Amino acid sequence: MRATLDAVYRICGAVAALLTAAIAGLVVAQVAGRIAGVLVPGADDLAGYSLMASSFLALAPTLRAGAHIRVTLLVRHAPPARRRAVELWSLGFSALVMAYLVWHVVEMVWDAFRFGEKSIGQLAVPLWIPQSFMALGIAVLIVALVDEFIRVLVHGVPSYPDDLEAQEVEAAATPAGGR
Repeated sequence: MRATLDAVYRICGAVAALLTAAIAGLVVAQVAGRIAGVLVPGADDLAGYSLMASSFLALAPTLRAGAHIRVTLLVRHAPPARRRAVELWSLGFSALVMAYLVWHVVEMVWDAFRFGEKSIGQLAVPLWIPQSFMALGIAVLIVALVDEFIRVLVHGVPSYPDDLEAQEVEAAATPAGGR
């Protein structure tokens, strides 16, 4: 199960990276097109969809890497006996909020599919396609939050690095006076 979850997180991260590279490619194509006097139709629409998809698909891998912006003030200053409870509350509450969000996003995707909604840009893209990436990214984030919740429940600590500990390790590894 661990290998499967890690593979899902890696795949989401890789797809997010590819979509980010696609945005760069679309921007380069638009700039080159302007220089050559050629219009690249729909590039801005595709770049927008890629941005949205990459942002949501990167949520779970970012959580696992410990790179999300987190308010760790309570966790850091809580006594060791309460740190686990605070971390569990944070992960559980986050999972519940994301579950509420994904419920409504899936409903939005279903409505877009059911009613045949298309984008109003230069490309008539069925809206359920880019919206599906948003729903998928949030769903995988929920899985990652529940995964971390179970890990903290069983092992007492999350798998993502604590930013304070990472800073202390980096400071210890840096020679005195140099950066």
